[in-house]
Amino acid sequence: MNYFLNAYRNYVDFGSRTTRKEYWMFVLINLIVSIVLTFTEGLLGGPGAVSVLYSLAVFIPTLAVSVRRLHDTERSGWWLLIGLIPVIGVLVLLVFMILEGHSGDNDYGSDPKRISDDY
Repeated sequence: MNYFLNAYRNYVDFGSRTTRKEYWMFVLINLIVSIVLTFTEGLLGGPGAVSVLYSLAVFIPTLAVSVRRLHDTERSGWWLLIGLIPVIGVLVLLVFMILEGHSGDNDYGSDPKRISDDY
């Protein structure tokens, strides 16, 4: 849960790096929360407003953690736009997110694995 909250604490940080573990834990927790909200609203017959509000609330933190993950692989955050290309773009972006980050310092900052003992 700390990884999820850490993404919210750093939601305006588009310039540093994040580890694979932090990124994928954020994605996993976000997915679980989204499924639970959607399922609960479906059972209660709600219009889906809570799910929409949650999606809006998590949009900027998701964007920021994705950019930081790309920075860890020595790619610009602009590579997120490749996800707009149907199928192939999403697969390329998935591969980028799965790749191990660059060890040591790079143009986007210090190695996040070296900075914190949490990873």
